[in-house]
Amino acid sequence: MFSYTRMTSSVLAALALASVSSVLAAPASLKSRATVPSPAFVIYTDGFVSADVLPPVDQITGFNVVALSFLTLAGPRDQAQAFAQLPADQRTAKKAEYNQAGISLIVSAFGQTDEPTTTGADPVSTANTMAQFVLANALDGIDVDYEDLDAMNKGDGAAEQWGQFILSHAPLAPWLAPNAQFKAGAYVTVNKNVGSLIDWYNVQFYNQHLYNDCDGLINTAGSPFLGSALLEIPSNGFELNKLVIGKPGAPQNANNGDGFIDPATLGTCIDQAAAKGWNAGIMAFEFPGADVNWIKAAKGTSFQ
Repeated sequence: MFSYTRMTSSVLAALALASVSSVLAAPASLKSRATVPSPAFVIYTDGFVSADVLPPVDQITGFNVVALSFLTLAGPRDQAQAFAQLPADQRTAKKAEYNQAGISLIVSAFGQTDEPTTTGADPVSTANTMAQFVLANALDGIDVDYEDLDAMNKGDGAAEQWGQFILSHAPLAPWLAPNAQFKAGAYVTVNKNVGSLIDWYNVQFYNQHLYNDCDGLINTAGSPFLGSALLEIPSNGFELNKLVIGKPGAPQNANNGDGFIDPATLGTCIDQAAAKGWNAGIMAFEFPGADVNWIKAAKGTSFQ
């Protein structure tokens, strides 16, 4: 689904927008790129599911992207590791089953516990290593869940240079709006520099003591992160229909349930956004808190 060349190229393109002539060449068969899911209905799988690793297809019907979590600086962990450790024929069969059901299988990089900028990891070698993981496991792409809070809050621009992988990114919602706390611009800067290389943003509208009802999520975010509600973010330079609404699948999937909205109520929020021209999709963290019934309710009447 996604190009190895595009993954590595986008990393180097963003490093001070330098030349990408040194990017490793991919085999010709990997250079083509299929249609990106749109709208994107994304579910993460991090906790143990079963010996089969992946959630059964009939339990995630309604989603079209599954993100194995997480591929860290130290290597794959949790579900990413479990999938990579399956026998090759089992991985192939599982991947084929998902693709037949219209579900893309990607890996999510970093996560809450990884701090690539703060720990001094090299972006180029990390990008190449992660791209090789995608290639070796015949995955459809990668999601960059960069959550190096110390680096972003430092405001010296180092974190922004890291936000250059594609295909999808999973930024915290406050990072998509100008704020004195993020002096180098956070994802406003990332999007300005290489937003064209990012297919969509799995925006984390949770864990911020905001976005707990439809108005705060869709229309007007409160202090201290003004301008970060869904319909406010495009004024900061983002394409509205690259903004996938991300929510915890269950209260236990967020810090003290912060940002959780029950799926039926979330469906009414989705309908409000859709009525104003938005149709990017929905992200849930994680299975089994979110499943076939969750996504059906969360889609409201707009995506049935």
